[in-house]
Amino acid sequence: NASGARRAKKRSSGESPGDGQTLRSSGRQINSKRKATDTEEEDDQSEKKYRKCEKAGCSATYPVCFASASERCAKNGYTSRWYHLSCGEHFCNECFDHYYRSHKDGYEIFASWKKVWTSNGKSEPSLKAFMADQQLPFWVQCTKPDCRKWRQLTKEIQLTASLAATYRCGMKFNNIKSEGPDQCSQPEDLRVAEVTDSWWHSMLILPPLFKESPASPFLAAYYPDCVGMSPSGSTCNMSLSELRHCDVQIFTLFPGLCPYFQPFYQPNECGKALCVRPDMMELDELYEFPEFSRDPTMYLALRNLILASWHKNCKEMLTSQKCALHIIVRGLVRVRCVQEMDRVLNFMTRKGLINTGVLAVKRPLLPERYHSKNVIVIGAGASGLAAARQLQNFGTQVVVLEARERIGGRVWDDASLGVTVGRGAQIVNGCVNNPIALMCEQMGIKMHKLGERCDLFQEGGQVTDPAIDKRMDFHFNAILDVVSEWRKDKSQNQDTPLGEKVQEVKKNFLQESGIQFSELEEKVLQFHLSNLEYACGSTLDQVSARSWDHNEFFAQFSGDHTLLTKGYSVLLHKLAEGLDIRTKCPVQAIDYSGDVVKVISSNGSQWTAQKVLVTVPLTLLQKNVIQFNPPLPERKLKAIHSLGVGIIEKIALQFPYRFWDNKIQGADYFGHIPPSPDKRGMFSVFYDMDPQGKQAVLMSVITGDAVPAVRDMEDKEVVDECVKVLRELFKEQEVPEPLNYFVTRWSKDMWSQMSYSFVKTGGSGEAYDILAEDVQGKVFFAGEATNRHFPQTVTGAYLSGVREASKMAAM
Repeated sequence: NASGARRAKKRSSGESPGDGQTLRSSGRQINSKRKATDTEEEDDQSEKKYRKCEKAGCSATYPVCFASASERCAKNGYTSRWYHLSCGEHFCNECFDHYYRSHKDGYEIFASWKKVWTSNGKSEPSLKAFMADQQLPFWVQCTKPDCRKWRQLTKEIQLTASLAATYRCGMKFNNIKSEGPDQCSQPEDLRVAEVTDSWWHSMLILPPLFKESPASPFLAAYYPDCVGMSPSGSTCNMSLSELRHCDVQIFTLFPGLCPYFQPFYQPNECGKALCVRPDMMELDELYEFPEFSRDPTMYLALRNLILASWHKNCKEMLTSQKCALHIIVRGLVRVRCVQEMDRVLNFMTRKGLINTGVLAVKRPLLPERYHSKNVIVIGAGASGLAAARQLQNFGTQVVVLEARERIGGRVWDDASLGVTVGRGAQIVNGCVNNPIALMCEQMGIKMHKLGERCDLFQEGGQVTDPAIDKRMDFHFNAILDVVSEWRKDKSQNQDTPLGEKVQEVKKNFLQESGIQFSELEEKVLQFHLSNLEYACGSTLDQVSARSWDHNEFFAQFSGDHTLLTKGYSVLLHKLAEGLDIRTKCPVQAIDYSGDVVKVISSNGSQWTAQKVLVTVPLTLLQKNVIQFNPPLPERKLKAIHSLGVGIIEKIALQFPYRFWDNKIQGADYFGHIPPSPDKRGMFSVFYDMDPQGKQAVLMSVITGDAVPAVRDMEDKEVVDECVKVLRELFKEQEVPEPLNYFVTRWSKDMWSQMSYSFVKTGGSGEAYDILAEDVQGKVFFAGEATNRHFPQTVTGAYLSGVREASKMAAM
């Protein structure tokens, strides 16, 4: 009710309007002794003259109207009611009427704003919202380093990012030069100091809604006020209803943006790794910022702005100063938002959501309280390098100890065949939001998108009818679906090997349906099973039927599968730049019994640190290659042994010419159907390693039971077997002798002895989480076998390193 203000309580002080005018305009309470000559009559008059803000807890004893919209504006005098926006911002009943009453001059402005707000927003278009969105003055900070005072702009001046970047105290607009004394020496408005108090935020009537936020292009399909933006500042040409039902990916509407950067879920979208809901706080955010749990709008506005800014330019360090320029919101709340920006940006940096990848920085990204004195990282693979790069960027002293003569671990690229072939990892499975895609963007590296076409060739040279391939693919997936159903009510000790379960389901299906698979169909099914063994890195009789795909319960990386034609090594070498890495330093003991952790290498060298990060492959933990004192907890040892160590081997062959071109017609790979079940896994897929079609290099994989079969063969024997298979697949033409080749021997590689982990029969995905637990806040663990969400991948290893760096910085 505009006019029904409650009767004000008697004031205990009665200064004349001239006393302490500047302080009073700040809204702060001033106590002065009453003059002895004051009479009761004067007191009654002063009661008429002043009225307190009626908002419980508001510190403004003498509010001042910021609006000055009505000719009868109360300014700092009497009004029948003060409307509270914040502890330092009020407007009077006369200015309320000016916009709210249909016969008043301001009504049309309010009505047209209300129409825009209603059509774009979800929140109520109240007059208070209008005042906050349209009428409050902007506040801006002086950019002189020795000043940094906040100043209120006059009402007609619109704040822009460029004005915020150049503003100086006393700055005149319309090319009028400022005259007179140094404006920076003028005191700052007293209300600014109040904004920093923790209670100030709780007295805010409306949450801040930003205009022209860098996040708006990403979030055009949301109601702006649900994601911290003003509905009156919406710049999108499509209507919200069109956008919400639009198949166009919003980010593709904005040129120059990497299509793999999709940091925000679009409405009704689900299951995308490293994606956030722009309208909700995540659990770790609520844990870090509990004060925003009741109304997260300010936090969301800041976080969404930061994420969008980072994805628009991931090649430079993002600072709170850069982000603050884009906080366009009226009123004192802008001061608070700029202050909060530091905390939010530090949190997101620590978590590796921004300021990450191969970014090299000149000064620490985090304040000193986040710097560990020193950390030792054991292992210079993807996880160790990721952690070391993050920690060094945060401001921590890091030493990396690597047993081999080279860095990279299970990433090892070979250029001896004329193109880069990864002896270890080389493919990126799902590029959207993948940190590998981020690093490629930072380095200007193009990835080769792998096509979906994969013809299946039989020995004898025939190409398998795609209809048969499709049918058997369907049956194969149907078998796995039945396994998924079976496991729903099974406990860990009811687990069985995946291979057994698949055979059982298949047998039951054939009996119940009366269907008989042809000989060719059986062989095609064997091909699909060998692919499954490739994915698990093991024969199926070792793998848990209950937990073989445990990570699929979490959002996975979507989008293109790509080949890193330049190899993963270029990324890892870039990560390693400027790090203190000691190669040929195998660690044999970690003693964490004292205040500091002692690390002893096999050549007798010793190091000490506050914290140690262990990133060695799972096999080395299983074989106690490193002695821990005290021994690792029983719970962790059990988890270490409940995971399996998968092995796949690779063979790469360089030929004098591309004999396969005509037959595969530009596909990136082709499949080899095993002639019998005992040949399953022997060169099941061949990859063309030069998408440009200039070099003649094929790479194939050896998986499952084929791995032990080739273990004791000479390289030349393995190559001969492989060429024999190729001659069967390309029977109609001549397959030349290879000019050059290599065969990997990961199972015999002293410092890995594996390719990647899997869950053994009787194990569970929880083992990954237990492996990731630190011991006493001194010994930490990273690597693909500690990442429950993304095991078996370089991405998973990299992210585990980022995770541990964050954990160490927070402790």
